[in-house]
Amino acid sequence: MSMNLAIPDGCAHFEAVGLTPTIGAEIRGINLAADLPDEAIAHIRKALLRHKVIFFRDQDITRDQHVAFARRFGELEVHPMTPADQPHPEVLLLNSGPGHRTMADHWHSDVTWRAEPSLGSILRARRVPEVGGDTVWADMVAAFEGLSPALKAWLPGLTAVHDGSAFAVMQGKPAESFYELYPPQHHPIVRTHPETGARALFVNSGFTKSIDGLSRKESDWLLDHLFSQVAVPEYQCRFRWTANSIAFWDNRSTQHYATADYLPAIREMDRVTIVGDRPFCEPV
Repeated sequence: MSMNLAIPDGCAHFEAVGLTPTIGAEIRGINLAADLPDEAIAHIRKALLRHKVIFFRDQDITRDQHVAFARRFGELEVHPMTPADQPHPEVLLLNSGPGHRTMADHWHSDVTWRAEPSLGSILRARRVPEVGGDTVWADMVAAFEGLSPALKAWLPGLTAVHDGSAFAVMQGKPAESFYELYPPQHHPIVRTHPETGARALFVNSGFTKSIDGLSRKESDWLLDHLFSQVAVPEYQCRFRWTANSIAFWDNRSTQHYATADYLPAIREMDRVTIVGDRPFCEPV
């Protein structure tokens, strides 16, 4: 499955080759180091919305070029784990190896503890292990559509608490210090995508703690059931990294899992994240 995109103004022809029927496509025939015209950026965004995560190979770009490309899609975030004196504050360095285990080996959507979780992230591989270290994405639109009709009718009226204080705890700080800047957020369990109108499950085991209005037992049962939907193979795609490959995912309609099967080998990645908007669930 491919989507041919003819790009004008001297840019190379490129195509989006689908990896599965629902999620994932590899973009071929484009150089992200080039000064791409607005129409090329619009086609890349169209491919992102259709496939939810898109991949680029052999993109030997600088960090300045990485940031500049991401900025074409919106304002950029600075993650609270980024050191204040880092030369590129928009770049989150995700380096794993002996003594530095990845923190992303669980299913999650990024920064859902923010009032306005990210639109998406652009992750570039700088150094990868010989084997292992793949990342898996799950299509949360398909996950919602796969639920029973009764659940699909009930869930859009519910909200859940998202909490990112684990980042403070990892730094040896009290959770309250994190809440001063990022208090827990109450987001809809089913999110309407602001560009496509599609409905997606918007809970994740990394940051979603409880469902508003339910008892702890009820909340835990329902969240466990919803969390488990990411494990359905038909909702997933898997990407094997090579040096200078790039993944760009839509955080509003996906979750991802960075496998940690390569340690003690080294894996070094740069992530730049685009600011999103406040989640909402539009009534049908």
